[in-house]
Amino acid sequence: MTTISAEQIRYDRDHIWHPYSSMINPPPVYPIVSAQGVYLKMSGGQELIDGMASWWSTIHGYNHPALNATAHAQIDKMSHVMFGGITHEPAIELARKLVDLTPATLDKVFIADSGSVAVEVAIKMAIQYWHALDKPEKHKLVTIRNGYHGDTFGAMSVCDPINGMHEIFTAVLPKHHFADRPEIGFHQAWESSDIASLKSIIEQHHQELAALILEPIVQGAGGMRFYSPHYLKAARALCDEYDLLLIADEIATGFARTGEMFACQHAGITPDIICLGKAITGGYMSLAATLTSTKIAESISAGGAGCFMHGPTFMGNPLACAIANTSLQLLNDSQWKPNMQRIETALKSGLEPAAAFNGVAEVRCLGGIGVIELEQAVDSARIQKMFVKAGIWVRPFGKLVYIMPPYIMDNETLDRLTSGIIEVLHRYLKS
Repeated sequence: MTTISAEQIRYDRDHIWHPYSSMINPPPVYPIVSAQGVYLKMSGGQELIDGMASWWSTIHGYNHPALNATAHAQIDKMSHVMFGGITHEPAIELARKLVDLTPATLDKVFIADSGSVAVEVAIKMAIQYWHALDKPEKHKLVTIRNGYHGDTFGAMSVCDPINGMHEIFTAVLPKHHFADRPEIGFHQAWESSDIASLKSIIEQHHQELAALILEPIVQGAGGMRFYSPHYLKAARALCDEYDLLLIADEIATGFARTGEMFACQHAGITPDIICLGKAITGGYMSLAATLTSTKIAESISAGGAGCFMHGPTFMGNPLACAIANTSLQLLNDSQWKPNMQRIETALKSGLEPAAAFNGVAEVRCLGGIGVIELEQAVDSARIQKMFVKAGIWVRPFGKLVYIMPPYIMDNETLDRLTSGIIEVLHRYLKS
């Protein structure tokens, strides 16, 4: 059995900077030596049910035979080749799949290398589009509070400036417009007053606004909030009325996570630009894509620059594209819609007991997303240790204990996962 030594753990603690962590008294990290299906195997042999799908990406589970076979076959041909002036079959077929899956007008594909870069590309597309139309004054963005779009500078500038983890960079980030967050939940009766803040900003500033960017239906790292599809419909209408582009950041919500293939489909709307990532390769490789319309792509290309000014080194990486093709084929061939309904039902029944706990504000579920929102922020290190001891991998943040399990998790395992969360929370809140 592969193990990770105590000396290696000490070296990790002293030298490796993990996501969102301090190098002074860092929180503990848990050594994983392998993964299979929906289980992570720790050094020493303990197995953990993975409730996070490795930050929402490993939708088919770990060590999937079809994805493994694709990776082996492609790496024997070429793992990487520059995309400038060169093309290859995996990228062509990935573009074909994405064009077929997404709404009809999204037919131009920019293959990026991470979700944050996909957002950067979308922002640059929107600004360069208006510049090509001789409207350089349209260079600002509007978004909604409690949003999260990534950790690179353009993406940070449209994250919530207070709750978006990037407040200390406020002075150096581009200044954009922030509307009040939607308050009406996914299943609640719609009232048009909920979009009044966004409408007011667009009415006042539309001449300088290039685009509205938002996470459709589900605000992820900004609070795991589910808002009304009617809000999204109204936002689309405002963009049409006041001549803004609509950018849908579907990096977390895309590929069936909310119960529709893309969250925009809950509202029946089509964005002008869509950002995709995370689940696109089934968690095997870093890859993302930004899609837009022929009108926008050709307008940019006819502008003064004559091209779109972006080109990552690993753009169109053939290994990642090949794996993405197999991942999307697995999803497309599966009964994904009834499967997501099954998962949602299991999450609702499994997590609902937490609603009766003192200290719990709300329990909410949508598709393959289950959220328990507490009244106070959790002690992450303490509760994480309790989850690991219970044999489950859940990574809370702030007031949120949430899960986004792999799509292949069966009902028995889902029950063990949710039961473990309930037991841990019960003990944590009483202590």
